[in-house]
Amino acid sequence: MDTTQIADTPPPAPQPTATEQKAAARGATRPGDRIFLALSRGSGIFLLVIMAAIAVFLTYRASLAISKDEGNFLTAFEWNTGVNPPVFGIAVLAFGTVVSSIVAMAIAVPIAVAIALFLTHYAPRKLSGPIAYVIDLLAAVPSIVYGLWGALVLVPNMTGLFGWLDTYLGWTGIFSWQGGAPRSMLTVGILLAIMILPIITNVSREVFRQTPRMNEEAALALGATRWEVIRMSVIPFGRSGVISASMLGLGRALGETMAVATVLSPTFDIQASLLDPGGGTFAQNIASKFGEATEFGRDALIASGLVLFVITLLVNGAARAIIARRKEYSGANA
Repeated sequence: MDTTQIADTPPPAPQPTATEQKAAARGATRPGDRIFLALSRGSGIFLLVIMAAIAVFLTYRASLAISKDEGNFLTAFEWNTGVNPPVFGIAVLAFGTVVSSIVAMAIAVPIAVAIALFLTHYAPRKLSGPIAYVIDLLAAVPSIVYGLWGALVLVPNMTGLFGWLDTYLGWTGIFSWQGGAPRSMLTVGILLAIMILPIITNVSREVFRQTPRMNEEAALALGATRWEVIRMSVIPFGRSGVISASMLGLGRALGETMAVATVLSPTFDIQASLLDPGGGTFAQNIASKFGEATEFGRDALIASGLVLFVITLLVNGAARAIIARRKEYSGANA
């Protein structure tokens, strides 16, 4: 081999580092790039400004009400804003909101993930298409329609289930039933689960479809069954997407108003059993009392809305923290 030719060959050009690539992107000179960068940055800043404005408004109006509250805002078990001095608290509302959302998530998430896996890896194309279309339609049904269906169809048909739970699981105290109309937290949780099921299913289905085909084929080549392929390749890849879908569903469950107000019979008391009427949620309490509330009463309701706002932010922040801390949740590392 000619050593002179090798010596004359120019060395390969060094690849730009990540820092240099970011600097080049920031220094883009094309008008389209500058406009897109400005619009993207402005949209992000505008969103933060809106969130900050909402937080400031809620905090200001809430402070006006809490400063005149004669009870403990966090632990009081009553809501009397029309008396002098006013006494109100969010203990019952916080309990009802958290319990109903937990029941809804415990029912909806496993079913939604199972449906998504069935549509993407088990059902034939001729069957998965119509089922996915129906699920998409369910996601677009208004809340009041779910509420009317729950009041007219779900509640009258829950008596048998409540009786069965009381007979076999009543000894736990959580499923004891004293009779009466089944307008309780369990009914609300089931209705919320039906409402958030399409959201979680649709997002999970799209995430599972993005699983690299090479991963599945490699597992099949090693002799794995279809379930082992799903367990080792599909679920780890789509785990972050399932968490995000669950957070979307939880956000709707936390803030649902009309459906809960139509089904629940609130007594502003905490019941140990999920089958007895009682409790309430932040959104339901605001919707039912806002129209007839005085100016001070509206400030008190806004104070409860501030708590719901904080809970929603904490839930979404926790979900993002879980995804960020666990690198194996990222599809790029699956």
